[in-house]
Amino acid sequence: MDETGSIFTAKDLEQLAEHGISQEEASSQIAYLRDGRSYLQLEGSCSIEYGIMRIKQDEMPYYLDLWDRYHYDPQHRITKFVPASGTATRMFQHLYELLDAEAKTKEELSEEQRYFFEHIEEFAFFGELSESCLRNEWSTVAKLLEGGRYDLVAKSLLTERGLNYGHLPKGLVPFHKYPGKYIRTAATEHLAEGALYTKNSNGIVRIHYTVSPEHIDFFRQHIERASSRIEGDYGVIIESSFSTQNSSSDTLALDEEGMPFRTEEGDLLFRPGGHGALIDNLADLESDVIFIKNIDNVTMEHLKSNTILYKKLLGGVLLAVQERIFGYLRQLERGKCSHSQLEEMVDFLHKVLCIQLPQIDLLGDKELAERIQQKLNRPIRVCGMVRNDGEPGGGPYIVREADGSTSLQIVEASQIDKSNERDASILASSSYFNPVDIVCSPYDFKGQHFHLQDYVNKRTAFVATKSQNGKQLQALERPGLWNGAMHHWNTIFVEVPSDTFTPVKTVTDLLRQEHREVDDLD
Repeated sequence: MDETGSIFTAKDLEQLAEHGISQEEASSQIAYLRDGRSYLQLEGSCSIEYGIMRIKQDEMPYYLDLWDRYHYDPQHRITKFVPASGTATRMFQHLYELLDAEAKTKEELSEEQRYFFEHIEEFAFFGELSESCLRNEWSTVAKLLEGGRYDLVAKSLLTERGLNYGHLPKGLVPFHKYPGKYIRTAATEHLAEGALYTKNSNGIVRIHYTVSPEHIDFFRQHIERASSRIEGDYGVIIESSFSTQNSSSDTLALDEEGMPFRTEEGDLLFRPGGHGALIDNLADLESDVIFIKNIDNVTMEHLKSNTILYKKLLGGVLLAVQERIFGYLRQLERGKCSHSQLEEMVDFLHKVLCIQLPQIDLLGDKELAERIQQKLNRPIRVCGMVRNDGEPGGGPYIVREADGSTSLQIVEASQIDKSNERDASILASSSYFNPVDIVCSPYDFKGQHFHLQDYVNKRTAFVATKSQNGKQLQALERPGLWNGAMHHWNTIFVEVPSDTFTPVKTVTDLLRQEHREVDDLD
């Protein structure tokens, strides 16, 4: 602490300035870390009865037609936004245990390791791995496994002397193999998927990847190569763009004494702010409609039909809801709404957006109109929700806000006070989870871009216990991109089929049906 009483020294302030972080923001982060987390106040979990929309068969043509007419129009700019900065380290976690081992018998392997090696020839990257083993060990994969040298195969797969997959972005790991030895990574599958539901009448498909700075050049080169094949196969023109997480979104940490954590050199420790920091990247996109989907949630070509169908349906729902909201906002701006019209808007807020305004019977028409306008004039998102069959992840809930109103929110388990019996019961009753399947619009009814950072609930940041060089620290992660970073958006939840959610968390997930070539399933 310096002589003025500030916890930041002159050197600290220089560091903060270099990161683009103001002293006020840094002090706010420290205060939040010291206060600890705050929980959301749950009113209930969402269901088909209230909170989640189920699109009926006879409604589908209407929403599909809305979307098709919209995205074919070249005046409408549509972008697919794919967070892709994560490495594949966790995907191969169970194989890292073998790197320092020597020869092992098959019985000494863990169940997951054994399953991986028994099916190793079925992975899309097997051809590259075979070449790597021949180059590094002068031996085939089969011979190495026969001799129990699982460690050497793992090294050829994961380390710099081989394919270095353990340090590659997950999006650049070969996921799928097609006839003719054609291989697609997850990043390539997103190109193909985008071509099937976002291209306009000029054939343009826009896709944006957020990547880590050290991988951006490699990622760009990969997408350029992959795009030429996709463009030829689908008759499209790929316009890809890339961004990295801004250093100004980095966060500070606290040591065990509650003071800013410092490196051995005495410098402040800055940590990435988590995926919630990507709200800045999203805000920089000049697009009318943006689809958001995680990098590892892809499937093979012959299984994409439901995914494409529901992407279009989500887009159609967004347009339909947006049209009604914009119509109401124009009415409100004209200032000549009858009481019955205001009642219609209140009914829309309640039944469609699940926003209940408190004590409206005490408000005059002028005050009521102002409250309605404040709730309606926000960014809009439509989020697909999947039946919960044991998959991890946040879920859809109805939340009570500080002003007494309710809203629809995607809530992580860490945001729920499980020591509270009522909240724990609501958590246990949840029957849907969030697959990160979102389509959104960042523009208002006048065509002005919302300042998305104004719609973040900063109180939903997450405090986690981590370690640095053996020392414990309290780390701050910014409100999640689809949680707190979009807290004050207007939200619609739509039920989507489980086969539209096909993530790859571990490498053996690639052996599931949704990631296998048709011939492999015979």
